[in-house]
Amino acid sequence: MNFLTLPERTKGNRTYGLTSVIDFGTPLGELKNILSDFGDIIDIAKIGIGSAYVTPNLREKINLYKEFNIKPYCGGTLFEKCYYQNKIPEYLAYLNDLGIEWLEISNGTLDIPLGERLDLISKIKNDFHVIAEVGSKDANNEMPISDWKKEMQLLLNAGCDYVITEGRDSGTSGIYEKCGAVKSNLVQELLKDLDTRKIIFEAPSAKHQMYFIKEIGPNVNLGNVRLQDVLVLESQRRGLRSETFFLEA
Repeated sequence: MNFLTLPERTKGNRTYGLTSVIDFGTPLGELKNILSDFGDIIDIAKIGIGSAYVTPNLREKINLYKEFNIKPYCGGTLFEKCYYQNKIPEYLAYLNDLGIEWLEISNGTLDIPLGERLDLISKIKNDFHVIAEVGSKDANNEMPISDWKKEMQLLLNAGCDYVITEGRDSGTSGIYEKCGAVKSNLVQELLKDLDTRKIIFEAPSAKHQMYFIKEIGPNVNLGNVRLQDVLVLESQRRGLRSETFFLEA
């Protein structure tokens, strides 16, 4: 259908306007059905937390995502577990064996010094597409706005394809208050100096997604989107929900 005037969306192999879903163990058969209908509006798939390590059909799942031109990667918690146990070389070999070309570097659970993360990015950026997450999963860990901006810019300068703003799958830490409210002052400051096309904002709920669509536009990069919510999100992006009804085309 093309008789309505709607906000334009990026298409094909998008570099922005990304929808990044989180997979917490979707059964393979169910995933096939979801992707057959909605694969063209999904760009990236994160195998949530450290669940990839215990997913029995992981290779099949990775290959299925790739069949639909969706970029799969493992959650940052698995990276941090490997870092904690001094198993990064083994982790990189594991990703290579699975054919995973994207890697998340985070410090949401561990306090990994920024210098160490930057050094690792410099070593692997020619072998992997790197996504770096900024912010803590601990809602009591308040990071100054200036540190958010500095860290995100340094990570991008080091060679990351994207940086993710921590929000958890609950939307209660990082760029969100404990109650789930967006830290709007933080977001507005990030928008002033950083390229929003290089930021993936974790936005697990419809209210979070609508906030960023209204502030940045229909082609904002959004992460931690549940697989069952991708069509609703696409409707929001296109001005087909009451809260985004008056988005300009």
